[in-house]
Amino acid sequence: MTAEKFIPNPYGPVGSRLYKTGDLARYRPDGTIDYLGRNDFQVKIRGFRIELGEIENRLSACAGVREAVVIARDDGHGDKRLVAYLTEDNSSELSIADLRADLAETLPDYMLPGAFVVLPALPLTANGKLDRGALPKPDSDSVISHRYEAPQGAIETALSCIWQELLELERVGRNDHFFELGGHSLMALTLVERLRQQDWALEPREVFANPILSALAAAVADSQLNGPAFEMPPNLIPDHFGQSLSNHVLEEFRL
Repeated sequence: MTAEKFIPNPYGPVGSRLYKTGDLARYRPDGTIDYLGRNDFQVKIRGFRIELGEIENRLSACAGVREAVVIARDDGHGDKRLVAYLTEDNSSELSIADLRADLAETLPDYMLPGAFVVLPALPLTANGKLDRGALPKPDSDSVISHRYEAPQGAIETALSCIWQELLELERVGRNDHFFELGGHSLMALTLVERLRQQDWALEPREVFANPILSALAAAVADSQLNGPAFEMPPNLIPDHFGQSLSNHVLEEFRL
């Protein structure tokens, strides 16, 4: 592996080496280096390096899946989320909940797609190659949803509106699950900050402990009645710096 990764340096002294990272770059005339991206399908999301091919292989092995492609899409809030695109074989109808459960047995949470889009066929270019740019944006049918019940009370209604905005969904019910709908750690912190703006204090860990909307609303109500166990300081970090929070800090909130 060392011999494979450390290759002869064609730009330096004889015998010198370059480390083959898998990144694409170019030298500018002034000697600086422009980073162009990856020459494979590795992505970095919320501090984790993820091989999309590994997720695709696991998805392809799931019952009922004929083809699988996974990409990282902009979630509209300066971050990226994993989206899986699938075609069915002729033997069964795919269940998003079952697919996510199957993947969760072998993949960590950060490698689980936030949406699963089932297509009749994957889009192809004129040359017959996969056209990733033509893959459609996920909609409400692409996430796990539960039997819809309208939010009840002011807190549930407010939470529903915030979830709809953060998750880009048209409708969120009181039985829906924040993370099954595509939420993640950074969104959870944003959610807590949105609640703070409405004078509703909530610990970030409560989002992980109560990911169902009705349960989270009850936690907010309890916090209003008894006060939070931990007083979270105001968020003074500008939005465009929020994505640079390291994952181990988020894990501290989770714990």
